[in-house]
Amino acid sequence: MEEGNQESMNKGIVWKGILGISALCAALLFPAARSAQAHPTGGTTVVRERGAAEGGIRSRVAAILGDNGIPAQRIAQQASRMMHRWEVESHDTGGTLLFSDSPEYVKETGILYRDTVTGAARVLYYHLNDTATPKKVAVVLETEADLAVVSVTRGAASAPSIDYLRVGKATQIGYFDTHEMSERIHVTKERPRLLAPAMDETILNPGELVYGVYDFDASAPVRVSVIMYGADIDPFAFLRTARVLPRDEVALRGTFQGMNRIVTSQRIYHPGRDGAVYFPIGDNLHDTYLAGVDATDGAPVVNYGNYGLLYQINIPTMGRERTRYFLSPLGGVYAGAMRAQSGRRMRLIETPAHRAYFGDQTVPEPENVARAREEGLLFLTQHTELADLGSYESDRPVQFEYSPPGASNLPVNIILMPEK
Repeated sequence: MEEGNQESMNKGIVWKGILGISALCAALLFPAARSAQAHPTGGTTVVRERGAAEGGIRSRVAAILGDNGIPAQRIAQQASRMMHRWEVESHDTGGTLLFSDSPEYVKETGILYRDTVTGAARVLYYHLNDTATPKKVAVVLETEADLAVVSVTRGAASAPSIDYLRVGKATQIGYFDTHEMSERIHVTKERPRLLAPAMDETILNPGELVYGVYDFDASAPVRVSVIMYGADIDPFAFLRTARVLPRDEVALRGTFQGMNRIVTSQRIYHPGRDGAVYFPIGDNLHDTYLAGVDATDGAPVVNYGNYGLLYQINIPTMGRERTRYFLSPLGGVYAGAMRAQSGRRMRLIETPAHRAYFGDQTVPEPENVARAREEGLLFLTQHTELADLGSYESDRPVQFEYSPPGASNLPVNIILMPEK
């Protein structure tokens, strides 16, 4: 990764959540790790308090996150080839993103982030209990209207864990699961509500991280408060006297307009003609970071990493040969999930499959290679780590949904190439 991009990532979730303690975690939980960048892989499950898919999601998460040592997919050594950057265009749409990750290491109880929203919204919270006693993290909804109906359409939260990569991947597996949520919460002046009842049942022990993402729609203005409070305290009583905690030095919290990014291209990709191509996500050069406001004090903020932004990727393709897609990590260790839809078929994709994480074996880029990649040329070699996103007929549209996972490194490349 080029130095400038590394500095940007150092402002992201991974700067404090992973890099600061990776050596300690590896020594404690991964004594046989092959790389200094390897991360702990203790168990975690997806907390899904609603929907019939809960049992299936939990079992899939357990199976997916059981690292069996299979290396990330690579291309054959003789298949090394030059790739060209594919020109894409994007625009942001949708509702309001509320992002709560500052302070990330929470040293006292209080309000971690707060703002008022109406209509479509998404809340992402990512916090570690840095106190000496058990705590809880919850999202509380309040309204001054006689009635606000909050419809939760999608979401997941990890079980708390000291294994940050698994927390990140588990939440994404739940969020991108193909089973839709449908829950209505009635909020009144007299009765605030939790966004998810399980939040008040989930204990966050010292040193543990919790990460959740929920999409919802509010029929009237609702004040959304992300709080950390004592494990034996009523969240609504706590909120009446709680104060807003100050941001930490990274300042990763805020309100951002346009919670979905549509990515497409004017040019149609022909696998037989265009060969292997790529485009980056999360580099803040070709894919820029969101700018917003910290609603607690009005300060301008930047979402370094675009956490909570949902990318909807639809590159037009054509031709008789099928197109295969890959995700390739560029910044280091990576663990997440995506969703793909082709026709009526929708499926969850783990990135990577068969391993808890990958990117730990990616060879660091020399400065000249990073510069060439940014300018539009990149070699696909036997050292390139790849997560297979599937092969699809080129004469039918396919859409991928992607969001940067908490605790992972950016940027990543999305790669298209002929199936053969």
